[in-house]
Amino acid sequence: MEVGLYFGSFNPIHVGHLVIANYMLEFSPMDELWFVVSPQNPVKEKSSLLDDYQRLHMVELAIDDMPHFRASSIEFTLPQPSFTVNTLAHLADKYPNYTFSLIMGGDNLQSFNKWKNYQRILENYMLYVYPRPGFVMPKEFEGHPHITIVNAPLMDISSSFIRKCIKEGKQVQGFMPNQAWKYLDEMNFYK
Repeated sequence: MEVGLYFGSFNPIHVGHLVIANYMLEFSPMDELWFVVSPQNPVKEKSSLLDDYQRLHMVELAIDDMPHFRASSIEFTLPQPSFTVNTLAHLADKYPNYTFSLIMGGDNLQSFNKWKNYQRILENYMLYVYPRPGFVMPKEFEGHPHITIVNAPLMDISSSFIRKCIKEGKQVQGFMPNQAWKYLDEMNFYK
């Protein structure tokens, strides 16, 4: 089974995440796509994040009726901050018959050479990169056999944009999967 791993804080999950995930599933060899909710990204401030399980629950609500998507809390039990190379090693041990690949935005590829053991990741895993507005392919990764730039729709929407809008009292329902938005609204998150 080929599984695409879509890492993120999903703080909160939004329609842009689902558009990218759906595109990856349909236009790559992936059989399933797992949303790996990260408890702490090494380059993000943890205090700005909702509780891990609240973000996981919103992902679960967002993908509830999508059979090839799965929410994963695998990083919740690993040492923090979460380093992708460690998560990949843990998944390889736990699921030896699965083939994993990574899904990332072009902004992450531009700083990929700063990731812990990024060379080992590149040697052993495929990277499916979706462009972001203004994306430029880093010279050192041009033509790399394990990096595929996908022609996914460009979406200039972010979780930080949604959080900012909520703080300003703006309506964001159209930017989020309905069940996830309802839960966020009921819980008064980000206000």
